[in-house]
Amino acid sequence: HQHQKQQQQQQPVKQLGMTSAISLAEPRPEDLQKTEELRKALEPFKVFETQDELNHRMEILAKLNTLVKQWVKDVSMAKNMPEAAAEKLGGKIYTFGSYRLGVHHKGADIDALCVAPRNIERTDYFTSFFELLKKQSEVTECRSVEEAFVPVIKMNFDGIEIDLLFARLSLKEIPDDFDLRDDNLLKNLDPRSVRSLNGCRVTDEILALVPNIENFRLALRSIKLWAKKHGIYSNSLGYFGGVTWAMLVARTCQLYPNATASTLVHKFFLVFSRWKWPNPVLLKHPDNVNLRFPVWDPRVNASDRYHLMPIITPAYPQQNSTFNVSESTKKVILNEFNRGMVTTDEIMIGRATWDRLFEAPSFFYKYRHFIVLLVTSQTGDDQLEWCGLVESKIRLLVGNLERNQHISLAHVNPTCFDYKKGAANTPNNSGNDDDKSGANPPVCSAPFCSMWFIGLEFERTENLNVDLTESIQNFTEHVIQHGVNIKMLKDGMNIEARHVKRKSLSQYLDTDFLKRERKSMDQHNSFSNALLANRKRISGEMLTQKKARLSESQTEENSNASSDAGGTTPTSQPTTAPNFTPDAKSSNNGGNGNGGGTASGSNSPRSNSNGSNNQNPNSNGNSTATATAAATAEVACS
Repeated sequence: HQHQKQQQQQQPVKQLGMTSAISLAEPRPEDLQKTEELRKALEPFKVFETQDELNHRMEILAKLNTLVKQWVKDVSMAKNMPEAAAEKLGGKIYTFGSYRLGVHHKGADIDALCVAPRNIERTDYFTSFFELLKKQSEVTECRSVEEAFVPVIKMNFDGIEIDLLFARLSLKEIPDDFDLRDDNLLKNLDPRSVRSLNGCRVTDEILALVPNIENFRLALRSIKLWAKKHGIYSNSLGYFGGVTWAMLVARTCQLYPNATASTLVHKFFLVFSRWKWPNPVLLKHPDNVNLRFPVWDPRVNASDRYHLMPIITPAYPQQNSTFNVSESTKKVILNEFNRGMVTTDEIMIGRATWDRLFEAPSFFYKYRHFIVLLVTSQTGDDQLEWCGLVESKIRLLVGNLERNQHISLAHVNPTCFDYKKGAANTPNNSGNDDDKSGANPPVCSAPFCSMWFIGLEFERTENLNVDLTESIQNFTEHVIQHGVNIKMLKDGMNIEARHVKRKSLSQYLDTDFLKRERKSMDQHNSFSNALLANRKRISGEMLTQKKARLSESQTEENSNASSDAGGTTPTSQPTTAPNFTPDAKSSNNGGNGNGGGTASGSNSPRSNSNGSNNQNPNSNGNSTATATAAATAEVACS
C-alpha cells in the first residue's frame, strides 16, 4: 500500500518540463546502493558542510538581514519620514546560486540580494550602506563594484565571502514573506535591478521545477564536481557556469522524475551526449509576459540564432546562460559528455567506481603547443583586479585563434596558475626526451604574475608554419585599451602572450606538478585501453554467439525442409537458403571492418546506458534490441 501511495504521489510530476517523462520507473535496490556509493565518493572532496558550518552561514545572513532593515529605516528617517512609517518599510536579504540550491561546498561564497522599497535609491546602497558594512567588526575586504553589468558589493563577513547585489522595487513596503517569482514586480524597474533580481528568480524557478529536490541536489553536487575536475566549469571562459549545470541536471530530473541520484548522473550523460545542439534546453514553456525586456528568441533576434548550445533560464526575462560558448569550448564540453557516458556505463555495471568519474586526464600532456598568458602587476590588490578583467576577456582570444584556418581547437584551461620563481631555474623533468635544456632564465620578474594556458590543436598539414602574432596582438591591445577606458590600468600592470611547446612547460610550472600530470595521463590511457579491450572481447563473444545461433537455426531449418520433401531431393536447399542470406549478411557486417565497430558500439554501450537492467552478457539478443529502442526513444523525447 505504501508503494502504491508513493506511485500515486509521483504521477503528476511526469508533466514537469517541455515534454512528458521518459521513464517513471522507481529505483531498485541496486540503484539505491549505487547512490550510497556515490555519496561516499563525494565526501573526500569536501562538498558537504557540517551542521555547525550551515548554522554559521544562517547566523551571518540573519545579521545582514537585520542590518538591511535598520539601514532602510535610518535612510528613510533621514529623508524626513516618520519613525512609525519607516519601521514598517522592511527590506530583505535573499540568497541565490549554489547556497540557495543547497549544493554549496565547504568554504563556498554566498550569492545574495538586498531588496529595498522604492524610497531607497541605488546611490544610498553604494554610499551609506557600504559605509555601514565597513564599520561592522565581522566585515573585511569590503569593496564595491558599482559600474559592473550587475553592480555588487563584495565582502568577507565573519570568514564567509559574500557577493551582495541590490534591487529597488517599485513597492512601498517589502514584507518578510515576499515572493520574488511574481512577474508583475518587474514593472517599472530599471534594467540593473531586473538583472540583479534574475539570479533569485531563476534559482527559485529551478527548485519549483524539479520533482525531488534531494535527488536533484546530490546529482547536481556530483555533476558540478565532475565539471570542475574536468576543466569545463567557467561561464566567463566559455564553458558552463553554476546555473547552467543546475538547469541541465533539473532537466534530467524532469525526464526521470523517480530516479535516484546515481541513475540521474548516468542519465545526465546519456541525454546530453546525444542532445541535438543547437536545439535549446528548456525547463518550461516560456512565460507569455510582455514587459518589454529583451528575451532569448531566435525568431526575433538574429544574434540568438548563432548561439551554439542554448540553455534557457526559466524565469522572465528568459536568457541564454551559455552565450559565451565558442566552437572550441563546445568541442571540449561534448568530448567530456561522451567520456562521462562511457565512464558511468562502466560504473553502473560494476567495472569501475565513482572515483573514476572525478579523475580527469592531463591537460598539459594532451597538447604539444600552448599559448601562455602572463598577467603581471606590482601589488596583490592590483593583481586581483587586473586578473579579473583579463579572465573576462580570454574568450575573445580563443575566438581570434579559432578564426585561424590552421587551428582546429583552442582549449583554454580555466585554472589560473601563480608563477613560482623557483620553478624557473629548475631543470626540465617533465618526461620529454627531446628537451635538452638545463637551467632556464626566469620567465617573469614582476612581483605578482599569474598565468592561463590555452592548448592548441592544429590541422594536420605538412610543413605547417602558423603566424599567431596578429591574433595575440589584437587581444592584448584590446585588454589594455579596456583597462584604460574603465580607469583600471595602473603602472606595472601588463599582459603578455607567448607560444610555448610542451617540452618547455617546466619553465612555467612546477616539475612535481607536471609529473603528477604525466601520471594522470598514463592512468587515463590505461583505463581507456582496458575499456577498449574489454569491449572488443564482449563484441567478439556476442558475434560468436550470434554465429553459433545462426548456424544452429540454419541446420535445423535445412533439416526440417529435407524432411518435408521426404528427403529425396537436394533442390529443397536452394529454396530455403535465401531465407537466411539477409541474417547471415547482417551478421557478417557486424563482424567485419566498420560494421564490427558498429556492433560493438551499439550492443555494449547502449545496454549499459540503460542502467543495470541488462547485466547478463548472454542475453544480448532481445535485451540489446530493447535497450537500443529505449535509447532511441530517450533521444526523441528529450
